[in-house]
Order: sequence, then structure tokens, then C-alpha cells
Amino acid sequence: MRESGILMPITSLPSPWGVGTLGSEARGFIDFMAEAGVSVWQVLPIVPTSFGDSPYQSFSTFAGNPYLIDLDDLAADGLLERAEYEGRAWGEDPSRVDYGALYRERFEVLGCAVRRLIDQRGDEYRAFCEREAAWLDDYALFMALKDEHGGKPWSTWETPLRHRDPAALADAASMLADRIDFWRGVQFLFFEQWERLHTYAHEAGVRIMGDVPIYVAEDSADVWSHPEQFQLDDDLRPIETAGCPPDGFSATGQLWGNPLFDWEYMRCDGYSWWLKRLAFQLDLYDILRIDHFRGFDSYFAIPAGANTAAGGRWRKGPGIEFFQVMERELGRCNIVAEDLGFLTPSVHQLLADSGYPGMRVLEFAFDSRDGGGALYLPYAYPHHCVAYVGTHDNDTALGWLKTAPAGDAALAREYLHLDAEEGENWGLMRGIWASPADLAIVQMQDLLGLGSEARINTPSTVGSNWCWRALPGFATPELAARVHRQMELYHRLPLRPSDEDEPEERSDMETTQENKGA
Repeated sequence: MRESGILMPITSLPSPWGVGTLGSEARGFIDFMAEAGVSVWQVLPIVPTSFGDSPYQSFSTFAGNPYLIDLDDLAADGLLERAEYEGRAWGEDPSRVDYGALYRERFEVLGCAVRRLIDQRGDEYRAFCEREAAWLDDYALFMALKDEHGGKPWSTWETPLRHRDPAALADAASMLADRIDFWRGVQFLFFEQWERLHTYAHEAGVRIMGDVPIYVAEDSADVWSHPEQFQLDDDLRPIETAGCPPDGFSATGQLWGNPLFDWEYMRCDGYSWWLKRLAFQLDLYDILRIDHFRGFDSYFAIPAGANTAAGGRWRKGPGIEFFQVMERELGRCNIVAEDLGFLTPSVHQLLADSGYPGMRVLEFAFDSRDGGGALYLPYAYPHHCVAYVGTHDNDTALGWLKTAPAGDAALAREYLHLDAEEGENWGLMRGIWASPADLAIVQMQDLLGLGSEARINTPSTVGSNWCWRALPGFATPELAARVHRQMELYHRLPLRPSDEDEPEERSDMETTQENKGA
């Protein structure tokens, strides 16, 4: 079945409180998608953000982002008074997220809600803590210790805490009990609201596509609580770190800085940490995009402390064995493989062996800096893939046309018959909607006809990423009707009950996830 989706970070939704949340605007966006005939909402990782405000650098791969908790919904649940959050400085520009303002204001407000939660619904809170203890205990203690150390990375803490001496941890847990309760309570609030939103999406016929980064941040509860899973020295410092080599977009490559996995240890351990991680993610989402899929074939390792990625080298990853173990333990899962970047025959073979759909990015078909070429032209797309004009790491459609080399933009205009009167962004989107791809996803910014000012992320830069927000009223009935007509033209409308007499072809993207919560 042919489907369509919209890539829209939750943080990019409007709200009066500084950032998009899991509340009424998210429900309204789901209503917009249903009216537009769009069946998949792709979100960025919903984890807490840390350095650079990136959802790909998080304090935890399991926890939810406190900023996404909706304050109005907390008030409706009797956990907040409006006076506790109205009138605070949430940021001056409604089109941008002010993460500094959120950091200064949000946690005090959430503290009020957590105290009422524990007082009014203590049994539910304690049941949640017991159910999620496998990750929640370490995360809450980690965050409480970060608070105690003024937010400093765990690598700077006292040796007994860095090395998780049992006596030191017990003392800290006793001393910081109230703060640990706060961080546990925040997670209760997040996941309660997430489940409500997910249920709302299902009732509207919209599936949520999540995103799991391949790597975790060095300053995270994951590395602190499971150092044996990573390539660390005796002092728990990374030996090598993650990144990608120089390419047409960056002469020195990208230096991500994440610690690398100890794949040999993980293999001997049956990939237990990864299985828990993926089972958790697959329970949150209907479809899961695995970022940097090529890293499972081979990964780029950069000496710790290097200033650029230029001195890195390729090392062998776990290969198909990893996915065979995952399928054996979790069942056949609804996975999308982000197979972009420097690809080799062995990466293509790994994707084929896994059976997962890969990705095609239309901008790459014309951009001489990337060299993607014909592989990314719409006629060459297999059915079993997810097509994009651009992802969150690319410019918007109109931004790309303006900033790409003149010859590249001219070729795209000629090939796709782009028309300024229609809107050249619509011509680019039609390119993937008309393609054979089972699922075609466009950025919300492209539906709105926005330029580079609305770009979500520019890799290898910090300071202005992850900030774009749509303004109130962005998802209009007129826009929904226009999108719906395109979905009709390109046969991407969701099946209706009246269509049940028609033969239905199902792909891996539609299969039910069995045992996904195992």
C-alpha cells in the first residue's frame, strides 16, 4: 500500500510555553494529518536533550524529554495551577525554541506537578517506578547527581561515583532521595502524556514513526551505568569516538564525539543492552527509524581528543548477526534503515539481507556536492523504501534550491518541471509522491513553503539548530485540502473500510509488530 507522511519535530509545534509539547497542538496536528490523508507522523527522538540541544545527544536513550510535557494538560489533570506557569519568560520569539529559557523555568514548574503527583497518585507513581526500574533507577540517580555537581559531566565526578562504587551510590541515593523522586516523577508525567497522544493518533488512523540514534552521548546514564558496553579505557574515557569522514559537505568530516560500542563484548553478551533498548523503542512507536544504519556494517572511529574527523579509520561492525539476533528475540519489527552517507557494496548487502526498507533523498539526486546521482532519482526508487525531498539534516526544498550550486538547482528545475506559480516546493514534493516508494515523507516546512530560516539542523554546527517552530494556525483546512488532493492523485490515501473488498498488498512497513514489547 502506498502511504505518505510528514516529518515534524514535536518541539516545532506552537504553544504559549516556549516549545512544542504532547498537548492540544499535537492532537490538532494529528487531526490535520487525518484531514490531509496522511497516515505517518515522523518525529525526531523524544529523549532529553543535552549539549547543543540535540535530540541525538541525550542524557538517556530511554527517558522522555521533560520539555515535551504539556503544562495545560497537567493543569487539566489537577497537577498544576495556571499561575505556576503563566507569566514566566518562556522566550520572546514564537518561531524559535529558547532552550536557555526552558532550562531556567521548566523544572521548577514540573517540580510542583511532581509533588502533587506523589501526594495524590502515589500508588500509580510507585507502580510506574517499579515497572521501569531497569532504566529509571540509574537515570534518576544520574540526573540527581548531575544536579548535585552543578550539571557537570559524570566524567568529572569523584572517582567512587564515576566507577559506581556500591557504597558511594547507596550514600548518594539516600542523600538525594527527594531529587531522585523528582526525576522519576517527571518521567511518569512524560510517559502518561505520550501514551495518551499515541492512542489519539491510532484512533485518527495516524501511525507515529520514531527515530533511534545509533550512538548515545558520553555524558549519559547509559554510558555511566553500563561502561562495559563501550570502548573506554581504565579511567572510563573513550578510546575512540564516532563521526563520519570528509565529504562534499565537510572537508574535515563530522566529529560527533560519541563513545563507540564494544561490539565484541556485546556479541558475547547476546546484545542484551541493544535488545532492551530496541524493545523499549518499538513499544513507543509504530515504525522505528534506525539512524546511521551503515554503522552496523562498518563504523568510522576517530582518536579521542582529535580536533577533526580527518584522522579516523573504518572498523568492522556486527553485521547481519546483530539483526538476526534481534529478529529472533523480538520478532519481525517495523524498522526503517537510514542508509545514507558513504555506502559500500557491503552496506547495500547488509540492507538487502536485513529486509528493511532504506531511504532515498531527492535533493541528493541533483546535488553535485553529495554525488548521489541516479540512485536518488525518483524513477530508480524501489517500492520497498522511504522517499524524502530532504530529511531533518538537509535544507528545506526552497532553501536547497536557493543555496545549491546553480547548475544543480537548474537541473532539478528542468527534470521536475518546477513551476514558480505553483510553488517549486510543491514540484519537489510531487517528485517523491509520484515515485514508486511505498512511503513518501515531506518536511512540514516544505508544505508551508519555507526557506533555510526554517531548517532544523545543519550538521557539524552548533548554536542555531533544533530551534524552528511553526506559528499558531499553521495547519489550515485549506492546506489539508490541498495535500489531500495530492494524496488522491498519487494514490497515497489510507485505506478506508469501504476499500476492504479491494486486494491489499502489505509491506514490512505495515506489518504488525509481534512481541515488540518483549
